[in-house]
Amino acid sequence: MNRVPVLSSSGETLMPTKASRARRWLRDGVAKVVYNDLGIFQIQLIQGKKIAPTKGYQHQSIIVGNDPGKLYTGIGVQSAKFTLWLAHLQLPFKTVRERMEQRRMMRRGRRSRRVNRNVAFSKRAHRQKRFSNRRGSKLAPSIRANRELELRVLRELSCIYPISAVVYEVIKAKGDKGFSPVMVGLKWQLQNLRNDFDNVFEVEGWKTAQVRTHLGLLKQKHSKGDAIPATHAVDGIALACTQFVDYGIVNCQTMGWRGSVQVTSAPFAVIRRPPVSRRQLHLMIPTKGGIRRKYGGTVTRHGFRKGDYVEASKGTTTHRGWVSGDTERQISVSDANWRRLGQFSNNKVQLIRRSTGLIVTNQYKAVL
Repeated sequence: MNRVPVLSSSGETLMPTKASRARRWLRDGVAKVVYNDLGIFQIQLIQGKKIAPTKGYQHQSIIVGNDPGKLYTGIGVQSAKFTLWLAHLQLPFKTVRERMEQRRMMRRGRRSRRVNRNVAFSKRAHRQKRFSNRRGSKLAPSIRANRELELRVLRELSCIYPISAVVYEVIKAKGDKGFSPVMVGLKWQLQNLRNDFDNVFEVEGWKTAQVRTHLGLLKQKHSKGDAIPATHAVDGIALACTQFVDYGIVNCQTMGWRGSVQVTSAPFAVIRRPPVSRRQLHLMIPTKGGIRRKYGGTVTRHGFRKGDYVEASKGTTTHRGWVSGDTERQISVSDANWRRLGQFSNNKVQLIRRSTGLIVTNQYKAVL
């Protein structure tokens, strides 16, 4: 049974309620619908309105499991009796790496153009370094972008559910290189989580697999890019369930599983960042006359921002998507995979929701 997140009249996160009770509160006018950046249906109690007598606000344990990866991350929100939410994060690793390589090429091109090679080397216009960028434990931009997207989602979840703890899967780098960017990113993320949440637990991958097998959850180990719960979100649920079940001594003669948890169907979402190019003043090839064409950035000429969720119409056809670009008189609208649906007149585009920096598509109600 699906559960609806609830906020108090002062904005405090409360335990999720039944969908039927949420509909009754909305019908009686004691609650209202509120929006969040993850697209989760949520209600908030209205101050001064009375509801049925209760014993006060009681909080049970709600655990978030995070299974980080290089290209994809799975997140699950679990209580002892219900699975509340699942997510499949499409990480920006490849995009950031390609853009960093492009920036490196652009900088080399600019440096080669500004140096006069007709003079002696000692008299060329080589500038001195402005700062020392040789720092220890430097975090790679691509890995930092991955971890920041996870952190953004976890922080938003803390404003929706009364989270008791976060369970993060840890790995151990293999080899004898002495430096692993993945491990640096792992330690950086754990420090961020401990600053934001009271309880953060680390679980190794072998234990995640054991719990997943014990709960009877199926994992798809081929085609890991498929945006389905069986690829990565199922591991997020298994990680969260480690706080409710454990393998250990049952009695003086028996080893077995202790504790209980119920894994149920829950809403499933696919989340990614809008791949908006950053503003570039210097392009790969300089234009003649020194006039630079507009490239990148989030500002358009029609009052919209790239990443805004809009409704656009052309003739009898209506599309909903995200603003991805513009021309002098038209606006480009793309779907969740950033494939262009079409170019529409700026008068035929209506704003639904401002850009949050996330593209969230609620797929369906996942059955585990």
